[in-house]
Amino acid sequence: MSDSRSARFPEGFLWGAATSAYQVEGSPLADGAGPSIWQRFTHTPGNTFESQTGDVACDHYRRYPEDVRLMREMGLQAYRFSLAWGRILPEGRGRVNPAGLGFYDRLVDELLKDGIRPMVTLYHWDLPAALDDQGGWLNRDIAGWFADYAGVAFKALGDRVDLWATLNEPWVVVDGGYLYGVHAPGHRSRFEAPLASHNLLRAHGAAVRAFRAGAHAGQVGLVVNLEPKDPATSSPEDVAAAERSDAYMNHQYLDPVFKGAYPQALRDIFGEAWPEFPAADFDVIREPIDFLGINYYTRGVMKHDPERPPVRASHVQVPGRPYTAIPWEVSPESFLRVILWVRERYGNIPIYVTENGAAFADPDHVRDGRVEDPQRVEYYREHLMACREAIRRGVDVRGYFAWSLMDNFEWSAGYSKRFGLIHVDFETQARTPKDSARFYGEVIRTHGEALGDSQIEA
Repeated sequence: MSDSRSARFPEGFLWGAATSAYQVEGSPLADGAGPSIWQRFTHTPGNTFESQTGDVACDHYRRYPEDVRLMREMGLQAYRFSLAWGRILPEGRGRVNPAGLGFYDRLVDELLKDGIRPMVTLYHWDLPAALDDQGGWLNRDIAGWFADYAGVAFKALGDRVDLWATLNEPWVVVDGGYLYGVHAPGHRSRFEAPLASHNLLRAHGAAVRAFRAGAHAGQVGLVVNLEPKDPATSSPEDVAAAERSDAYMNHQYLDPVFKGAYPQALRDIFGEAWPEFPAADFDVIREPIDFLGINYYTRGVMKHDPERPPVRASHVQVPGRPYTAIPWEVSPESFLRVILWVRERYGNIPIYVTENGAAFADPDHVRDGRVEDPQRVEYYREHLMACREAIRRGVDVRGYFAWSLMDNFEWSAGYSKRFGLIHVDFETQARTPKDSARFYGEVIRTHGEALGDSQIEA
């Protein structure tokens, strides 16, 4: 890439930022909303950092006009956000809550007024508590419940929203919520994990079918988080641990959607806990989608660990490599690898990078109206170059959403980890764009030329 034209992203490439409902909205029970599993989980002492909750979060529920203005000033072309299922259907099914639906009506209208395209995620982890009481993701009926909820959302917003994602990161829902208990609903069962995974995928397929049946304009897809898995050493045990981790994280939610079957490795991983699923389920799961959303943060360097069943693998840090505050390794070359891997394994399906970003130890206070975050600036620079390289190699990447628009409630980590382009003072709710927001805005304004002509190689 030696001239300014080759440094630019393709015409029509969509530049955005992302959030999720429970992480930013606050007011989780306002205006008739029903509680979610995260409402319960965070109000159970000891489940989150300093027992912090999303009760206020970024107060986006009330301050969204200001937040949309900041998006416009940054130059964002799109905003990916999720709907709180329990705001719209307080019991999870049946009765619709007009006041809760009205919030999303107003948000969509505010975005469109400023020329910002909404991408809506139907499920970003906040299952209505009333449905959890009926088994939640362990109940086969949930596929129908989710499709009905999706139908309500499509009907209410589909005249203005043309990009829809069914689920966000089903792997995290299951790994954190049903296998290791660090996320809501806090279960720890290797027998439950495969059932929850399968019902999530059935719900995804049922929602896609509801979208098609309603003849809605626009596109619908699925969002998964992916990590290349590398062995910590060349030992056969570590190589096998990396292969198991790859199947468990990267294949489990894509093979059924694109190939109509789970990888054999999952049966070996879960052993007696792996059930046999009806063949007809896969006809629903593999309902064709219009795009795949990829969330990427890091790679996994894996070692054999018999003390961490069922995958029997754990992450290790690599000396001399840079890490974020999580800590996750900064590896833009692995970002390129995983995008290329998706095309190689599943074909050249249109891709949106639906999340990419990093938590760093930002300054606690704004100084002279500025928050300096040079590590995040460099993280975005390198990962955007990797995204551009994937496009140069022929992958159909259509857009990029930075995670996240603003500092927010980071699940079990509470407010201890900051991912935002915009700094939020959680005492005053004051918003201040960081240096990374200005950098990203310049990348958008120049359609990528601000990145220069350097390259990332896989």
